[in-house]
Parts: sequence; structure tokens; C-alpha cells
Amino acid sequence: MADEPAKPATPAVPYMTRELKSGLDLTDSTVTDEFDERSWDMIVSLGLSRQLTTGKTLVDLADAGMDDIVVCTADLGRPTQVETFGRRFPDRYFNFGIAERNMIGAAAGLATVGYLPVISNYSFFLALMGVENIRNDICYPGLPVKMVGTHSGITMGFYGTSHHCCEDIGALRTMAGLNLMAPCDGTALSAALKGLIRHPEPIYFRVGRGREAVVYDTAFEFRIGGSNTLREGRHATVFAIGNLVKAALDAADTLADEGIEITVVDMYSIRPIDREAIRKAASEHGVLVSAEEHNVTGGFGAAIAEVVAEEGLGAKLYKVGMPDQYAILGPPTHLYAHYGLDGPGVASTVRTALRG
Repeated sequence: MADEPAKPATPAVPYMTRELKSGLDLTDSTVTDEFDERSWDMIVSLGLSRQLTTGKTLVDLADAGMDDIVVCTADLGRPTQVETFGRRFPDRYFNFGIAERNMIGAAAGLATVGYLPVISNYSFFLALMGVENIRNDICYPGLPVKMVGTHSGITMGFYGTSHHCCEDIGALRTMAGLNLMAPCDGTALSAALKGLIRHPEPIYFRVGRGREAVVYDTAFEFRIGGSNTLREGRHATVFAIGNLVKAALDAADTLADEGIEITVVDMYSIRPIDREAIRKAASEHGVLVSAEEHNVTGGFGAAIAEVVAEEGLGAKLYKVGMPDQYAILGPPTHLYAHYGLDGPGVASTVRTALRG
């Protein structure tokens, strides 16, 4: 029987209410109590991006005595949630305006004189526009700059192709010396920054827009080359990153009602990848699914395919991701349903994989 047509997913974060507003810093907002409780401006809207924990985490680290942390952004301190750090430590916060390449070069320079730079910027401006500078200024000299690329994939929805970023994994995982990570929620992002802030090599953290559903209730050890198995099953394994981790867990719940048991692995370390996790899955049942909010060409799924081919693992891989085309425009949740980047979409691919 054909799968049911996909329906738009329920947003991971509820729409604005007076209760939600009560917990936000609305100092600069134009929305007052006289407005309808559903009213919002940009400042109120950004308060929904609770999984962008970069600024809060860096403040915590600075308060704990890390006086060498400096933050760099290109006019995106508020939407990437690092303006909090700038308010607390204005002498260690640098806003370069819309000069992303200058920002990357300056961060590299700061690293050469003993500072610990953290770049926080939209991924399409950081990883795509700045790819040459990441390569030449940071990776080639092997400087310990930490980069947080937010709003990756198609999460910017109707902002359009210029603001989508479905090619960054393909570009960055070819950079010698660069570690590429994909924390799936705010807890994972915070764990990644706290655990790897002193790592001596450059790291790129690929994250969403901060409205992702919560996957982790408690912190864990975020390891380069690591992964977390979140669900065990005997029929197939879904390796997922970012927003697709929760989608894979949703798919596991749906498929369980059909008697299908799947393993779900959060493969948060894309480069280097957890080769042992792939070997284990291939040896257990040989049906593998990769799930990513990225072009299926050259991305996370391709990294898994390389391991399968190089080691002769004898498994078949099915990819969930963006087709090799530019996305149509629309609200993110609708786009996820359209492209199968949600629970129903992952479940459908698993069924196809099991049919062989």
C-alpha cells in the first residue's frame, strides 16, 4: 500500500503566547501588554529560538574563568543569540557588520595572539560565503577557532535560496584539519561547546535556527568522532544529524506500531565520523538510512557511503535529505513535510529500504 501523503508537522515550539513572552528579555521590543498576546516583532520572535544556547554557554564559561574567549559575529549577534555575551563582556565581543570574510580573518588573527575566538553567524554567510577564508585563514594554519553556523539547511524557509544552506557539509568535510560537528538541540550544543572549547584544532558546529524539538534532557560527553545510540532495533538503523534526529525518533515510534524496530543513532560527529557505529549497524542487519537537512550529494550520507564502500561492509544505504536541487519557498515545517525531512518522511524511507 502506498504511504499516506505527508502532512505539515506540528511546530517543535508553540507559537507566541503571553506566557512565553513573560520569560523573554523584551527590553528592545516594540510589543507592549496592550497588544494582542499573539503579537510579535523580531525581538519577541527570536525568543522562541531556545535551542540556540551559544551565548548563554559562553557566558557561563567566561564566568567560570575563561578570560580568553572572544566572540565574533557579522551583524547577527541577536538572531544567533550571542548578543547576551556582548552585553556581559563588551570588550570581548566584536561585530564586523556585513563583512563575513573580514570576520573570519580577524578571528584567525585573534587566535594567533592567544585568544579563543568563537564565530557565531548564519551558516550560509559563514560556511558558503566564507569557505575560502575558512580554508586559508583557519584550517591551513590549524588555528583553534570555533565556528557556530546557525540556521543551516532550509530552516530559513521563505527567505529564499540565498538564505538556505544545503551545501556546507559537502564543502567543509573536505577541509583538511577541520572537525565538523552537528549538535541536534540546545543541550547538545552546550555540551559541545563546553567539552570542545579547548580543542586545539578548528571546529565547525552546524546547528539550526533554535526552534528544534528537545532530544536531550541532560548533558552528555560530546566527543570528536563520537555518536549516541538513542533507540535500539533489529530491522534497520537510521543515522541522523541535526533536526533529523528527532524526526528519526518520531519515525521509530510510528514504525513500532507496525512491528518494525529501528535503531536511531545521533551521529553528531560528521568529520571524523564514527566508523565503528557504521560497522556495527552493517553487521547486524545491513539496512542503513542516513537522514540530514542537506543536499544528498556529497553530504553526511555520502560520508557514510564512503565508509561502507571502503570497508566492504555489504550494506545498502538509503538517503533522506534534500534532493539535488534548490528548495522551493515556504514555512520550514511545510518544507520539511514536502521533502520528507520529518517523522513520516523518515518512516517512509525505512519502509522502502526494508522492501529492498
